[in-house]
Amino acid sequence: MITFEDVTVTYADAERPALAGVDLHIPEGELVLLVGPSGSGKSTLLGAVNGLVPHFTGGELRGRVTVAGRDTRTHRPRDLADVVGSVGQDPLAHFVTDTVEDELAYGMESLGLPGDVMRRRVEETLDLLGLADLRDRPLSTLSGGQQQRVAIGSVLTVHPRVLVLDEPTSALDPGAAEEVLAVLQRLVHDLGTTVLLAEHRLERVVQYADQVVLLDGGGAPPVVGAPAEVMAVSPVHPPVVSLGRAAGWSPLPLSIRDARRRAAPLRERLDGRTPPAPAPVTDGRTLARVSGLQVRRGPVPVLRGLDLDLRAGQVTALMGRNGAGKSTLLGTLVGLHAPAAGRIDVGGLEPAKARPAQVLRHVGLVPQEPRDLLYCDTVAAECAAADRDSGAASGSCRALVSRLLPGVPDGLHPRDLSEGQRLTLALAVVLTARPGLVLLDEPTRGLDYAAKARLVELLRELAAAGHGILLATHDVELAAELAHRTVILAEGEVVADGPTAEVVVSSPAFAPQVAKVLAPAPWLTVRQVADALGLPA
Repeated sequence: MITFEDVTVTYADAERPALAGVDLHIPEGELVLLVGPSGSGKSTLLGAVNGLVPHFTGGELRGRVTVAGRDTRTHRPRDLADVVGSVGQDPLAHFVTDTVEDELAYGMESLGLPGDVMRRRVEETLDLLGLADLRDRPLSTLSGGQQQRVAIGSVLTVHPRVLVLDEPTSALDPGAAEEVLAVLQRLVHDLGTTVLLAEHRLERVVQYADQVVLLDGGGAPPVVGAPAEVMAVSPVHPPVVSLGRAAGWSPLPLSIRDARRRAAPLRERLDGRTPPAPAPVTDGRTLARVSGLQVRRGPVPVLRGLDLDLRAGQVTALMGRNGAGKSTLLGTLVGLHAPAAGRIDVGGLEPAKARPAQVLRHVGLVPQEPRDLLYCDTVAAECAAADRDSGAASGSCRALVSRLLPGVPDGLHPRDLSEGQRLTLALAVVLTARPGLVLLDEPTRGLDYAAKARLVELLRELAAAGHGILLATHDVELAAELAHRTVILAEGEVVADGPTAEVVVSSPAFAPQVAKVLAPAPWLTVRQVADALGLPA
């Protein structure tokens, strides 16, 4: 179905090719997972399948890519639209209409399908992706995860033979991600659709893959094989594989079920031991206090009577399904939304009534969409502007970028960064001002495991220095690794609030992989297990 023959892609002014000498064959009706560190060429490989590379991205493509017998060198994306459906990292960039139902129908209208066929497929897709209640909603009012499901649905209605997806679950809560992956499996198993997807959250998808393609970004040929074989040599792998490596299991487990079947001896070795208690929060000053907060978006209530204190030195994970109100709470804390009732006190200010410059001295927000903060032409210019705006010493922002994104050139335009790299640049811009309270909305979206580890280290240092941190995230592994406290929202209300170990272990939806494998023991991370037993992590 998809064939790469000695494919090399080189962009202008790049030090090395984005892809080099790729030979690859993907048969019809398989789900193929593309993995590798950030910047290893995953998005470029996907773009070569749908024709965006090189027709829209520029650069030079050598070799040959064919999809269903069509050569992408001579077939532009519009010539492949009936065969290849694509969903990128940024759903907003994908939309061309205003409402959910119109967006689902647009692709079929472009292909001239009959009205009765379009109506039937729209209804099928609304049900498949759990979007029926949102059919008349403006796309601009949806949460990030809801927008991602609509973007996927707008492609599915065309019934393409090949689906290309770039980080399809990155903005979805665990339940919504499972729904999308179940749909993809149904397309593969029942309809013979070929699915090629790149994903950093391997804990969600690796067990469903027929093949895994590993790119290293260093110019070596890709490693292609069965998931367990590739995970044995991959530098990026999910916690359940890390646990299997540490315990010496072979073949490596890919799913919770596989690991639990082998974990009895490990549980016996851990019997009588407990994970170390998290370091106590030594400062504890209240940085923000939320009392009886109610927020509406138009006529729709989003937050309902919410009470929350955020303290210095404490890392709080804010979790809940898409649309629960997490992003709205973060926006309200920096004054983007005015409360309908209740009160917010941040450093003695009411954010919605204070000047932005006053608010930013106390609280900084890294939004889901980094382009909201990035407006310069180069990485260096963004860093220089951040230093000026925050009154920081020259080079402060660039030092943070170098730490979080090693090797990113100064002259690169922010739009040429990957989604994860743009988010990290926006984080560095906000952290340059060193606000007392740092708010992050899905900070690990698009980050590989190494980049996430660097982020965890930095946020721990900030907390130790007395900053309060609030993370709105669907990344249960991040919460397990970093958060002192976890708050779960549902329908705009707090339904759980307490120490992370207690909250996530008691929740099947938000428990990390290690907790599920070793339940009912309270272990959350591979590092905890490895340290307790003297195993290599």
